[in-house]
Amino acid sequence: QEQLPAASDAELRGLDREIAARSGQVQALQQSCRHMEAELKDLNSSMTTPEIAREIEALRKDCASYTEKLERIKSATNHVTPEEKEKVCREQQLYRREWRRRKRMATELLDAILEGYPKSKKQFFEEVGIETDEDHGVVLPATT
Repeated sequence: QEQLPAASDAELRGLDREIAARSGQVQALQQSCRHMEAELKDLNSSMTTPEIAREIEALRKDCASYTEKLERIKSATNHVTPEEKEKVCREQQLYRREWRRRKRMATELLDAILEGYPKSKKQFFEEVGIETDEDHGVVLPATT
């Protein structure tokens, strides 16, 4: 570098201005490049015209099949009458009440037995072979 002539202050200031201008241009170009890359990514991820046409056709077929299914349901003659529905609801309530009553009786009986039993409740259930609703993931239906 000693062989090169020394630059004057004016030349250095000019070079600094040129560096600043070029840096600004680089930043603007990088920003533009990022924007174009984002736009390219959006375009690549969107559907093409033939893909959209196929999608529309598939949706139309689905719509037609659902319309046909709806018409079949509407024209069906085996609708449940309000009286039949009420009867089924009453029966369900009756069975639910009976389930609760029997479960409560069994629990009370088992608790009475377990008062004098030396082992744990779980061990007693295993020895006797009792399976609970909870063992099978059964939950008593809520009242409607």
